[in-house]
Amino acid sequence: MDTDKIIRTICYFSDDPSQQTLEKLEVIEKTLTDNNFLVQTKRLCSAKKDIRQLESIIKDNSMYLSIGSLKIDEALEKLDDFYSSRNTSFNLDLTSEVIDKRSVDLLFQIIKNKPDKTFLFAYVFNNTPSTPFFPSAAYAKNGFSIGLQPTDLSLGCRSIEDWLKKMKAVWEEINRLFVSNHDFLGIDSSIAPLNNEKGSFVGFIKRLGFDFSYSATTSIYLEITKFIKANNPKPVGLCGLMLPCLEDLELASEYEKGNFSLERNIYLSLHSGLGIDTYPIGVNEDPLKVAGILTLIQGLSNKYKKPLSVRFVSDGKAGIGEKTDFQNTFLQDITVRSL
Repeated sequence: MDTDKIIRTICYFSDDPSQQTLEKLEVIEKTLTDNNFLVQTKRLCSAKKDIRQLESIIKDNSMYLSIGSLKIDEALEKLDDFYSSRNTSFNLDLTSEVIDKRSVDLLFQIIKNKPDKTFLFAYVFNNTPSTPFFPSAAYAKNGFSIGLQPTDLSLGCRSIEDWLKKMKAVWEEINRLFVSNHDFLGIDSSIAPLNNEKGSFVGFIKRLGFDFSYSATTSIYLEITKFIKANNPKPVGLCGLMLPCLEDLELASEYEKGNFSLERNIYLSLHSGLGIDTYPIGVNEDPLKVAGILTLIQGLSNKYKKPLSVRFVSDGKAGIGEKTDFQNTFLQDITVRSL
């Protein structure tokens, strides 16, 4: 099997999820694996906002679930169910909300009571529906979308152009496989890195001979995001450049060196990315600082009409200057810096 062709996730969006929904996902997965794709995860995002009900219907523990976008009152009401859930995620839509103490307290409550769930929660602004990537996923209509881990295709590429051509060929192949399927919503062509050499986006940038800090002042990221938006045969969802601080091993290393400050993250997100993602936060961080960051991201997102999200992660123990112990295979452990 050509394991460079990695599907990060197939996500089905349903207003009434059932066993039949899971059967549809199985058929989609088989179509992909029969064509030499490796499928990492299957996901389901429900229009129904009841976590307990959703998990009682979908008993498969390997399935990632989401109840999509909530408002603050809904989110606070569902926290206990969220804490006890298997792996159900949600996001808090703050696009046009006043960012107040409750908005920030929600995050710190999760950090205090169930810190591993910070991985399954994000704030979103001008969010785009039907992305298969969690926790930003939000239901708009029934159907499925596909997201890849396209960084693996970069191994052996000698230029950005070589990698982009390989990505385009894979998008076109997926589109051919599902073009006649009425449930096919499209492909989220976001660049979603993960951990190791093959999966690290920053690792690829370094293999091309670029120092990460230097690359931030070049047009590389603009070129990539322009391509993934313009050449996707059936775009859906976010279609942007993800910079998940602790999911990309090389990016986590740059954070440790002080080269991936929140300011640089926001700057790159504004012109090419999708926001602040798996960014570490100390248990003793100042809530006022978090409120200021959320207010800034809200203002930038609304000013440029650009989808942005904020996902801070904590192990519930590490304060500023202390080493994390996430015990999460997706997250690198680092020494937490002040926001």
